[in-house]
Amino acid sequence: MRITIWTILAALAAFALYVRLAPSDPARWHVPPVAEGPAGEVVALEGAASLRLQGDGPALLAQLDRIALGTPRTTRLAGSVAEGRITWITRSAIWGFPDYTTAEVRPDGLAVYARLRFGRSDLGVNAARLDAWRAALLRE
Repeated sequence: MRITIWTILAALAAFALYVRLAPSDPARWHVPPVAEGPAGEVVALEGAASLRLQGDGPALLAQLDRIALGTPRTTRLAGSVAEGRITWITRSAIWGFPDYTTAEVRPDGLAVYARLRFGRSDLGVNAARLDAWRAALLRE
């Protein structure tokens, strides 16, 4: 019984380390975002969410970059406002699961796509994050 418990604990610890330390390859995650649905509305997808914003794309991207970097446990993986595309990693509080959010300037504004790395369901966290970022953009 004791061996089983230690084996389970070791497996959980190994999984936690893998989730937190697995490298994030920009070539895989810093790609053009999928943008679905009507402009201004967050669309929840399986394990992801998308948002299209109309307006001055570079200005929106600069604002969104400030908002994203002000979000707890969020860092920039790749890109810049000058490049016209940025990908951020936001990690969950307890396990450190990474979610990737990419925003790209488009002719009519900005396309934003947030998705999980591990599993199939994000339990709505990507849609909630995009909703919060959209609300913050509207306040600025």
